[in-house]
Amino acid sequence: MSSGVSPNPECLDRFQELKLKKTHKYIIFMLNKEKTEVIVEKTSSSADYDDFLTCLPESECRWAVYDFGFENEEGAKRNKIIFYSWSPDTAKIKDKMVSASSRDALRRSFVGIALEVQGTDYSEVAHETVLDKALRGR
Repeated sequence: MSSGVSPNPECLDRFQELKLKKTHKYIIFMLNKEKTEVIVEKTSSSADYDDFLTCLPESECRWAVYDFGFENEEGAKRNKIIFYSWSPDTAKIKDKMVSASSRDALRRSFVGIALEVQGTDYSEVAHETVLDKALRGR
């Protein structure tokens, strides 16, 4: 189901910069004030995962893309681009519904996403949780 809310072209531009040029470590996306378009809220080159987590508000929905670096079981360095759907339990019901129905349009515009993470609280997006998913490849 689509809400008719489409991503601003800047969303794809910033994603391509993250994916191809590695100029960003993560990008946070949100709905504009009128709830008619997905826009870029923030980009960052900080490699500190906790910095990323502080950008996910406690009671508002967001989407994010993160260039997740880790070592696999053999000790080889790997990177996976992860798409996050952040819909905290404390967000307003209407916002959660619009966020869920707008997610697909944003997600489909990004080619090269390796994993998807859906979070309703911080434990679901914690580094250890995401690392476990990255190692399992799901």
